Amino acid sequence: MNKGNDSIDLRLRTLLQTMIRNESSDLHLVPGYPAVYRVHGRLAGSTGDVLEPETIEEMIATILPPGSADRIHESRNLDCSVALGDSDEGQRFRANIFFAQGQLCACFRHIPPRIPTLDWMGFPPGLAQRIAHLTNGLVVITGVTGSGKSTTLAALVEMLNTEGGYRIITVEEPIEYVFSRTHGSVVTQREVGADVESFPDGLKYGLRQDPDVVLVGEIRDRETAQMALSAAETGHLILTTLHTQDAKGAITRLTDLFPPEIQDDVRTQLALSLRFVIAQHLLPSAKPNAKRELALEVLVANHAVRSAIRTGKIQSIESAIQTGKKDGMTSLDESLQQLVSQGRIAPETGLRFAKDPQGFGA
Repeated sequence: MNKGNDSIDLRLRTLLQTMIRNESSDLHLVPGYPAVYRVHGRLAGSTGDVLEPETIEEMIATILPPGSADRIHESRNLDCSVALGDSDEGQRFRANIFFAQGQLCACFRHIPPRIPTLDWMGFPPGLAQRIAHLTNGLVVITGVTGSGKSTTLAALVEMLNTEGGYRIITVEEPIEYVFSRTHGSVVTQREVGADVESFPDGLKYGLRQDPDVVLVGEIRDRETAQMALSAAETGHLILTTLHTQDAKGAITRLTDLFPPEIQDDVRTQLALSLRFVIAQHLLPSAKPNAKRELALEVLVANHAVRSAIRTGKIQSIESAIQTGKKDGMTSLDESLQQLVSQGRIAPETGLRFAKDPQGFGA
């Protein structure tokens, strides 16, 4: 749920405006520290005063959605969105409010007012077309926190939205990018906690709303995973994210959400419904103060991958990626080497993130 500009504490508003001017992705408010920004992947300290607990509490109180003051004290965590200016044209932020050592803290992530293009992100256009024009199945974008997963999903959905002819439903916590209204497509965005109680409920009821594409902000639990797999099997394209370091880890993570006694059935279902796993990494640019560069590991669910998933031989997925180039697969090390050869990341950066450092660049 958005909290508008008029009610926001002036001190917090100033920090958020500074965040935009500095091209910061994140702002951290923690008692005992000054406000700290993340700029192009690196923490950059503020020159301001050390923040007192009472100051942070006063600022956060002005952005809490209606009825959430008690909830934050019960759950000790709260996700919400914040807007500076008009919600259509202004600046928006995702906020995570939490307790640490009994004190209230917050982290703000800046959401650009316009969805970045796939070209600007460095996402391969051919791959985007293949994913976006699937008629059904499950597509997982995975990576660590801050690797651009939500931005990639938004760009894929906006591609379809602009083309027209799609009924698109999103279930998010909170809503991040707001999709434009276009002629020929219909998009409804539901925020967990405000428009719908949970991700599973969003999926359950969303499937009754005639969707072609469903964006699930994140799969966090067994119920959401089960509904996503079932929806992907029944003629819907499901786009979602997971927090894992690589494509193989996404397969393991999805399976491990279920109890051991049904994991064989889950692997069979996943082998049938999975289409792509894209593992993203945002790496420091070789150019000072430039935006980070996108490295990708691309897993395509071909026959070898489906067999590995179904039989539980997850370790063989690495070799399937290595030998699956004709199907459009890319290993992380291949992506890193390409970025190094193009001068977009430094060789030492590629070496640091490579899965096989000894063979990297050989």
